[in-house]
Amino acid sequence: MRIMVSADMEGATGVTWTDDVVPGTEQWQRFRKLFTGDVNATIAGLFDGGATDVLVNEAHSSQRNLLLEDLDPRARMLTGRHKPLSMMQGIDSGVDGVVFLGYHAGAGFDGVLSHTYLENQITGVWLDGVPASEGRLNAGLAAEYGVPVLVVTGDDLACEDARDYAPRAKLVAVKECVSRYAAICLPPARTAELLTTAAAEGMARAGRGAPAEGAHRIEVEFDASHLAQATAVIPTVEQIDVRRVGFDAATMTEAMKAFKVVTAIAAGAVQGKYG
Repeated sequence: MRIMVSADMEGATGVTWTDDVVPGTEQWQRFRKLFTGDVNATIAGLFDGGATDVLVNEAHSSQRNLLLEDLDPRARMLTGRHKPLSMMQGIDSGVDGVVFLGYHAGAGFDGVLSHTYLENQITGVWLDGVPASEGRLNAGLAAEYGVPVLVVTGDDLACEDARDYAPRAKLVAVKECVSRYAAICLPPARTAELLTTAAAEGMARAGRGAPAEGAHRIEVEFDASHLAQATAVIPTVEQIDVRRVGFDAATMTEAMKAFKVVTAIAAGAVQGKYG
């Protein structure tokens, strides 16, 4: 059984604010260790449950946050940016299950460090008319390859979100959201136990199923009109409102690649304090 772990950082143990996840800060250095601890606890559970290979895909920001030197030696790690499928690189490699580790609520919703791809500029994303977090988007991509979501971890609101897009996944709330920058956190010793147990139990559902094929539509709303204008120059992307764009794609893979381009163009159009 080959399993992939898509490892984001905002939903990791103890993380509550910007400096915890921004590369280069003192707090980031501290939380790299806790983040790696969450990953190792999950890897342990996956192997306990019967996994024979675990690929960890670094999915946060620079995608160079986990400490390779501290990683469980039974696993492999995909690190670095500019991967075609970004957070889900490797989902097309024949894996039998995926874990969403350290995930968070989407843009426009309550949750610790809630956002969808861009930290501030996106105020909402919709997949086929349904509000979509990164988790929902990535679950759609996993479904296209017939890969079940085995476990989702993050704050309590990230887990509540996952109940809808991955209703059979094991859920681990490592903290309880108080606000976007505050949470009631469990210490690493406790979250490690929860993560290992959930991963081991989640392996019962490992195994590829029938691919969910079909076309999809994604709409993105920004906090300023010029970002919609900037992204609407992309072929297939149309501006459908002052701050909203939308596009259709024949597959979820193509939809996510287009979404990646939209977010990259929008990020490049941000101008200083005025956004």
